[in-house]
Amino acid sequence: MKPEKIEHLGIAVPDLDEAIKYWEDVMGLKCYNIEEVKDQKVKTAFFKIGEAKIELLWPTSPESTIAKFIEKNGGKGGLHHIAFKVKNTNEALSDAKAHEVRVIDQEARGGAEGLHIAFLHPKSTGGVLTELCCE
Repeated sequence: MKPEKIEHLGIAVPDLDEAIKYWEDVMGLKCYNIEEVKDQKVKTAFFKIGEAKIELLWPTSPESTIAKFIEKNGGKGGLHHIAFKVKNTNEALSDAKAHEVRVIDQEARGGAEGLHIAFLHPKSTGGVLTELCCE
């Protein structure tokens, strides 16, 4: 597996409107897409910065992994994951497994912006939740 680029940084936020305001007013970026991913119980907002993106993640349910992450971090949210663009998510997952990397997803699933995504467990990636994605 060789990532092509950093696709995005995922940031969990307790208040999506407030976070969007920060990224637009303070950082000068423009939110170009807001989307709900129902099966992940999350609402996302995207900002482009160079070739990469910032993805804000707001939980739509207290049972979502993002809600649990925010709660674990004292209600403040924070950097949740780094996502890498790969040519083929399932092939990258197979390669990770071949290198004995612990995976969260056994195969790619649908994500925001129509991407095929899968996650590698932070216990195998130096403590960083890692997302692999492709179009």
